[in-house]
Amino acid sequence: MDNPVPPRAADPRPRRRDRHGRGMRGPVAPPQVPLSASRAEAFTDLVQDSVERLERRWPQLADIEFMVLEVPRLDPARDGGWGDEGVPLGGTIAAREGRPAHVVVYRRPVEIRTKGRDERAALVHEVVVEQVAELLGLTPETVDPRYGED
Repeated sequence: MDNPVPPRAADPRPRRRDRHGRGMRGPVAPPQVPLSASRAEAFTDLVQDSVERLERRWPQLADIEFMVLEVPRLDPARDGGWGDEGVPLGGTIAAREGRPAHVVVYRRPVEIRTKGRDERAALVHEVVVEQVAELLGLTPETVDPRYGED
């Protein structure tokens, strides 16, 4: 064979079909079905549910912003690290001029410590209650009388 076939040039555009001639598959579930919610969205919903439970009893919580972060920051230069306490599950940021107070719940440490959705919801509520109590200067039992009950 004097005329070899030259190799095919790499195509810059993405393939529209797989090697069997089928097209790309669609989503497993439509967006309105809970199956399509990511873990982060489901966790944020748990925090929001907990906040709504507390806002019925404490209307001043409307002035506090609640945030979900993946993991806590470790800045040894600023705050000396976490020390012997272990990884925190939540934290608070006090109000400053023009900025409201914040309650932060760390998603990954909470998820690692729980096995199922019910256990995760209970731990998220405990963390939110503890952080709100710290921010308001109250005991967790005052913020939520059912705190600590299983």
